[in-house]
Amino acid sequence: MHARVADSRKDWAHKQSTALIRENQAIYVEDLCVSGLARTRLAKSVHDGGWVMFTRMVEEKAARYGRYVGKVDRFFPSSRLCSTCGVQDGPKLLSVREWTCQACGVVHDRDLNAARNILAEGRSERLNACGGAVSLTA
Repeated sequence: MHARVADSRKDWAHKQSTALIRENQAIYVEDLCVSGLARTRLAKSVHDGGWVMFTRMVEEKAARYGRYVGKVDRFFPSSRLCSTCGVQDGPKLLSVREWTCQACGVVHDRDLNAARNILAEGRSERLNACGGAVSLTA
C-alpha cells in the first residue's frame, strides 16, 4: 500500500512539474521551511504533500528545458500583504481564509493573494537584480 501511494504521488508530481515547465518560462515558489513545518500539528499533511520532491522536480526540469525557477524568501509576508495597495496587515490565523484590507477595502482570498504577491516579488527580484551585494544607504 505504501509503495502504491508513493508511486501515485511521484506520478502526479512528474506530470504536474512537466506541465508547469512546458506552459511557463518562469516559475516562482515560496521557499518553505519544510523541516520546521514538520514539527507542527500539520506534520503529516506537510510530508504527505511532497513539497520538497515536487520543487526538486520542477527545478531539474527547468534546468533541462532552459526555464527559470525563482524562490521567494520564506520570511516574505505573502499572505499578509495586500496585493492591490501594498499595505501589510497583521498576522492571521491559518483558519482565516479571506480577509479585507483596512487601507483599500479589497476582499482577498488568502491563497490567491499570496500567489499574486509571490509572483510580484519573484519578478522584482529577477528583473532588478544586478548580481552584487545590496546595502541600505545611511
